[in-house]
Amino acid sequence: MVAVEVVEVTDELKNAYDVVVIGGGSAGLSGALMLTRARRSVVVIDAGAPRNAPASGVHGLLAREGIGPAELVERGRAEVRGYGGQVVSGKVSTVAREEAGFQVALTDGRSVRARRLLLATGLVDELPDVPGLRSRWGRDVVHCPYCHGWEIRDQAIGVLGSGPLSVHQALLFRQWSDDVTFFSHTLPSPAGEEAEQLAARGIRVVDGEVASLEIVDDRLVGVRLTDGSVVKREALAVASRMVARTGLLSALGLRAVEHPSGAGEHIPSDATGRTEVPGVWAAGNVTDLAAQVGGAAAAGAAAAAQINADLIAEETRQAVAARARGAVPFSAEMESRVCEAVLGNRRHGL
Repeated sequence: MVAVEVVEVTDELKNAYDVVVIGGGSAGLSGALMLTRARRSVVVIDAGAPRNAPASGVHGLLAREGIGPAELVERGRAEVRGYGGQVVSGKVSTVAREEAGFQVALTDGRSVRARRLLLATGLVDELPDVPGLRSRWGRDVVHCPYCHGWEIRDQAIGVLGSGPLSVHQALLFRQWSDDVTFFSHTLPSPAGEEAEQLAARGIRVVDGEVASLEIVDDRLVGVRLTDGSVVKREALAVASRMVARTGLLSALGLRAVEHPSGAGEHIPSDATGRTEVPGVWAAGNVTDLAAQVGGAAAAGAAAAAQINADLIAEETRQAVAARARGAVPFSAEMESRVCEAVLGNRRHGL
């Protein structure tokens, strides 16, 4: 006989959790998995807008090379639920500080209390205003050579000048093809050391603004300039401006700042994922703009371990204080129930 474990899937929220994870990508789910295995009460609130949704597969992820983004998320959700965690579909509208933690409000009117928060909301790729870029994004318009370089190897690759990292991006993609063209677009034509580097690597520079992409039979075949000329290309690399999704935390004073690389905006955090706001950790692209799926998952797990340690320190202080008052120790299960009751009473003003 084969035993089958039935895991109930519900969007019904409890009053309170040890940790609310905002964002259900690789960082958020990995953090939730670590926390549920630590016997913490956890809910992941996921708006369902993953950055890598347009991609056909996740690459560079050991033992899961090429897995579809949606399949990876579903596997992660199942693993979190298998340890008693919840994954709830919803969009967070506001987060407010309370005496015992945080109140997390959703746009549909639901709300929940949390002792700690793990922010894993990811980022948004802002693309240059060139017709055709967004619709081809993640297909033959790409950004990361480590995510897509192998798939477009030996093709005619274009690199669109769009920011301070564009020349660096062209030099990177040269590793995957000896036919790379740099389109300066709205940037000044490369000069000095940058021009020398491009020339030394055999990367052609085309000045002039890009007007649109040439698409034939649902394939990129060229880049059209404003003067009407077309340069044949099979793939186009674009360095997007990456902006962390953080508006919901403005009430806590946690705001995105310019990343030192100039590539966009992120939430600063230390090596453990701890932000400047007590009780809030960040993991994945919301704090590390360059993190791939594997790196984001690792950061989520690391932040979760720190959150658990922080909760243990708090619970130990409370236990020591209770012992000094002569209170009778109680089990972890009872402690969890008391915590939920306390947060619930505060919610109703009791």
